[in-house]
Amino acid sequence: METWRHRVALVTGASMGIGYITCKNLAKHGIKVVGCARSAEKLKDLEEQIVENGGQFLSIICDLRKQDDIMKMFEMIKKRWGGVDICINNAGLSLDAPIINGDFSSWENMWQVNVMALCLCTRESVKMMRANGVDDGHIININSLSGHRCGKAHFYSATKHAVTALTEGIRWELREINSHIKITSISPGLVKTNFAYTAVGEVAADECYSTRQSLDPQDIANAIETVLSYPSHVQVSEMMIRPTEQVV
Repeated sequence: METWRHRVALVTGASMGIGYITCKNLAKHGIKVVGCARSAEKLKDLEEQIVENGGQFLSIICDLRKQDDIMKMFEMIKKRWGGVDICINNAGLSLDAPIINGDFSSWENMWQVNVMALCLCTRESVKMMRANGVDDGHIININSLSGHRCGKAHFYSATKHAVTALTEGIRWELREINSHIKITSISPGLVKTNFAYTAVGEVAADECYSTRQSLDPQDIANAIETVLSYPSHVQVSEMMIRPTEQVV
């Protein structure tokens, strides 16, 4: 991780779960971390923890459903630190929204956060990297095992299948322009975060976590660190990580 010391990493969905732990993990390695989320209070708490431990952190309140918010975020990053070297598209949203009786706003919100925001953050990150002569940057998409199969939450699964396809497609684009910027999809299984509570509600989430083995957010932060630690000639395109007891 010494390669990344004093460089800049953007982490979306930084206020809780995987994003929260990832920000702290990266800061420990001397990486300047930009964390974005909608919760100012949670970002402030994260910033205080990182700064108290000698790290550098820029908190940005950003609604990833809004293009203007994302563009303003990148303007702030450029003004503060000049650009990004690592972009971790971690933010994700799952809502109970079947097709037959689901509502359009739920589908739209999932698509905007899980797909469109990821594309926009990737585009702007690569643009910054190339403008700054960064040819060893890294885009990491926090995908899901749902991006490789179809579960009950099938619209969410559709957004994650899109992430799987986009990750490979962007890799092709980068090769076509002779860039050595890497892109990786990390697909976790069940992780114990607040995500399930938003997706299925408190009762179902409590039952799920009490009856099934789950990963810890730190496990995913460790996976991110592993991917970033490979030498420049090695690209991990896809990493699947699940609890040992998880069947599918």
